Amino acid sequence: GKTTLLRILATVLAPDSGTVQVLGFDPSKADERLELRRRLGYLPQDPGFQRGFTAFEFVDYVAILKEWTTRRARHDEVRRVLSIVDLTSDSGRRVRSLSGGMRRRVALAAAIIGDPQILVLDEPTVGLDPEQRLRFRDLLSRAGEGRTVLLSTHQTEDVSAMCAEVVVLHEGAVRFQGSPSALASMAEGRVWLADERDPAAQLAWRTGDGRHRNLGDPPPGVVTLAPALEDGYLLLVGAAAEEVPA
Repeated sequence: GKTTLLRILATVLAPDSGTVQVLGFDPSKADERLELRRRLGYLPQDPGFQRGFTAFEFVDYVAILKEWTTRRARHDEVRRVLSIVDLTSDSGRRVRSLSGGMRRRVALAAAIIGDPQILVLDEPTVGLDPEQRLRFRDLLSRAGEGRTVLLSTHQTEDVSAMCAEVVVLHEGAVRFQGSPSALASMAEGRVWLADERDPAAQLAWRTGDGRHRNLGDPPPGVVTLAPALEDGYLLLVGAAAEEVPA
């Protein structure tokens, strides 16, 4: 339901029921939806590039859709956002010739056209290798200065690095809302290392040093570890799954 929620907030989908407000606007009303779109940047999980376009042409096309009708001002804005994502020297290359990380940067440039008040980003680092993810994370952090950024991700390290507020959605329900540190603290006293997988553990996996990281209710006498955000998330989702009737 995360992508569906973000598409609703980005005015791509209308909700089947209930109401939504973004920046004080109701997307179900045509005039308010238009005003919201003027203030919103959206990076979908699959941007749907016209792969024959150059990077410049694609971002320029999005700028036209965002009502930048004056050619000179529009092209200045396209050059500005391409510079922000460090694609000035590659702006004339066809999208089909760009790497996955560069395509995500093109999509981010299109999303920040016009300096929107809110950015809605769906799995912005999906498919990127570790180096590309770090570079993109830096770009997102800078893009988020002075505006609200709402992103959906399964990468818990991205949440730890970039997010001030976390909402965990599971099986269509909000299971947690708070800070990353508060989510990690849900596993306080419930993480320990052992030479073998502990049968008392709710979850366990073998680490790189050959020991097993165990999550759950620890047996007496073990020394627990400081929890990471991923530990809290896994225990939270696991507990929520157990609540779902068969």
